[in-house]
Amino acid sequence: QVQVVESGGGSAHPGESLRLSCVVFGIDFDKYNMAWYRQVPGKQRQLVASITRLNTDAYLPAVKGRFTISRDNANSRIYLQMSNLTPDDTADYYCNARFEDLEYWGQGTRVMITS
Repeated sequence: QVQVVESGGGSAHPGESLRLSCVVFGIDFDKYNMAWYRQVPGKQRQLVASITRLNTDAYLPAVKGRFTISRDNANSRIYLQMSNLTPDDTADYYCNARFEDLEYWGQGTRVMITS
């Protein structure tokens, strides 16, 4: 059974940093392309950052230079280091694993940035 578990969300003030973590159980992790998405209630889920199985990363323009995605294949984890956070980064963040026609999602972790 596949499980995708996010952690590391919480509250922060503008300008501060948070680090999200995602661990995946039950897949051949190093074959999967991984990504972080976020969603605000009433809006579409948006791709924030992705990292391929070959470690190529890509970012939403609004977070480029502030967020860094990384992966640890040995421990089936990805991370999202978020710096210089703003209120616009407030959202539920979801971890996504994708390989060919297989796709798995976590339950999300909430990030709230308030003054």
